[in-house]
Amino acid sequence: MTKTETTQDSAPTWMGPSPEQLAAHRISPRFYNSDLAPSKKEGRSWTAYSVFTLWANDVHSLGNYGFALGLFALGLGAWQILVALLVGAALLFFLLTLSGFMGHKTGVPYPVMSRIAFGVHGAQLAASVRGIVAIAWFGIQTYLASSVLNVLLITLMPGLQPWADTEFLGLSGLGWFSFTLLWIVQVIIVSYGMEMIRKYEAIAGPIILVTFVSLAIWMLSRVDFSISWAREDALSGWPMWMHILGGGSLWVAIYGTFVLNFSDFTRAAKKKGSIVVGNFWGIPINMLVFGLVVISLAGAQYKIDGTVITSPADIVQTIGNPILLALASFALLILTVAVNLMANFVAPTYALTNMFPRHLNFRSAAIISAVIGFVILPWNLYDSPVVIVYFLGGLGALLGPLFGVIMVDYWVIRKTKVNVPQLYTEANDGEYFYHRGVNWRAIGAFVPASMISLVFALVPAFAGFSEFSWFSGAGIAAIIYFIIARRNFTFREVDGEEIAVPTTH
Repeated sequence: MTKTETTQDSAPTWMGPSPEQLAAHRISPRFYNSDLAPSKKEGRSWTAYSVFTLWANDVHSLGNYGFALGLFALGLGAWQILVALLVGAALLFFLLTLSGFMGHKTGVPYPVMSRIAFGVHGAQLAASVRGIVAIAWFGIQTYLASSVLNVLLITLMPGLQPWADTEFLGLSGLGWFSFTLLWIVQVIIVSYGMEMIRKYEAIAGPIILVTFVSLAIWMLSRVDFSISWAREDALSGWPMWMHILGGGSLWVAIYGTFVLNFSDFTRAAKKKGSIVVGNFWGIPINMLVFGLVVISLAGAQYKIDGTVITSPADIVQTIGNPILLALASFALLILTVAVNLMANFVAPTYALTNMFPRHLNFRSAAIISAVIGFVILPWNLYDSPVVIVYFLGGLGALLGPLFGVIMVDYWVIRKTKVNVPQLYTEANDGEYFYHRGVNWRAIGAFVPASMISLVFALVPAFAGFSEFSWFSGAGIAAIIYFIIARRNFTFREVDGEEIAVPTTH
């Protein structure tokens, strides 16, 4: 922490806590740096609009459209799809608001937040699981975006087709160019920190909304605004309701990553109301718009030729006008980059910083995350069912139990009382040191809940329960932890303003 020089007649302005303040709270450099430190309440920059644009981008991701269009393919009609999405939206609004409040109150990122329940060392488990999932998906999403860029480049410059026909290490020459270009763009954006991400999301959000609404209106105009409301073999009765409830549950599971590390973003929120308002417009309202777009695209295409589409990209590629095709493809690129930055770049960056706070800052950790996402050759991972289903699916099943433990510990056991400075000390008598830095009661709740969640998610015999694996894991972990959690302790509430730093990223 350095002091800003001022004129001789004025008092010095500190950019952060003094060494004396850090020493007074026994702050350890093993757990503290300017990126992991609490954010000062004054100067926070995330407004309700910032939170809204976060969801305006992420909700309209190509992966989410693929999921929702899949509900139509399974036999759900228009109103059933809307009900499934809105059930998930209502649950997400509640869960994300709870998670967001934690970040706003403490001002700390998710890896530090995990120390409250799991201990200063045990939190590495919670941060690592989230980070590994994110790094893999960062590479995969960049690869999917590069496929869109390939189509755009060939449309604009047909002479590049020979580059698309050559292959090296599983990817075409044009694919390597597109992937590397998008990788560099994302690294540049994230290297400027969270504030640059906020600005990018603020610009991308309206572009994405206008693009998809326009695409829906164009499709509706092709069928004179009269769509097929369901497939001919639409589901009914109990199977229909199981898919509706399962769809709502999976909608929450998709955001199992975000409900964990939402504090990475809300630690910079100006006020709690910003989180509530941003979440309200970004989750239930935005998801209603999303659902109407899905119904319009799926119903219109089905009426045109009986085809069940799997992605908006299927429709974009049918646009005959090269200029309109280029604009739509460019919008999809903006969208995919926006989703990747917030969903798959921030989490591993903070996780790595949490592991090596004395050696890494936000920028260097971001670059390392990106390099790992590059060298794993993610297109090969995407083409491997074993990796997607068992490795990433298995890690995803662990997110529910983590959420269950953290939420019960914070809201029920501690009743939101947190001693923020103690999150950064390695003293044996530290409030979050527990037993050698690990809260084994939290681990004791996490392990059995994770095993059950993994069985539901991965074992074919329990395929009927797989849609509810996130909720089963979160619920079981929450119940176990509520029973075995330590209560013979006086929880103290101490804010982190004395050791906080200005929100610069």
